Amino acid sequence: MKLYGEAMPAPNPRRVRIFLAEKGLSVPEIPIGLRQGGHKSPEHLARNSLGQVPVLELDDGTTISETVAICRYFEVLHPEPPLFGVSALEQATIEMWTRRIELRLTVPVGMFWRHAHPFTAHLLKQNKEFGESNREVVEKIQLWLDRELADGRPYLTGETYTIADIAGQTTLDFADFVGLPTPGEARNVIAWRERMAARPSASA
Repeated sequence: MKLYGEAMPAPNPRRVRIFLAEKGLSVPEIPIGLRQGGHKSPEHLARNSLGQVPVLELDDGTTISETVAICRYFEVLHPEPPLFGVSALEQATIEMWTRRIELRLTVPVGMFWRHAHPFTAHLLKQNKEFGESNREVVEKIQLWLDRELADGRPYLTGETYTIADIAGQTTLDFADFVGLPTPGEARNVIAWRERMAARPSASA
């Protein structure tokens, strides 16, 4: 099998790389060249008609897209350490936090990147006013997250590192890259990010 992805700072391929690193797995990754439009090539569109990365291609040619779907595939094949939880409550809590990160944080970061960052100006028609409006949204959700982490738990869902932490880590690292840093007063978020950055998988 092999992964089609892209190097940092692309957050979605990095999520899968971190997940694999936490599992102790190695899968060959082929960069497709996002800036060169490789994701829109006929070859890649045949793998994923939405033209996105990452894409996991199995030995029989079957392809799986979407980061969490790819990670779930590997979770079933390699359940240790469990990154999606074991009990019903753990799995539900991890799903809740992963969705919160994706919908409340990743989406506005992505909208800022698409509509307000100069790197993407040649890729689509930007609405810069809308893009900039997401700056405040990202700051507010980080301050909300700071209050949630005020109870001192080490990870988003409690005492165990999970896919939710990977989603949050990669999103906020990408937010830094596009110019949306974590507010200085969000000390609990900053401390959590430092814990995530200290993990060996963070370099994936």
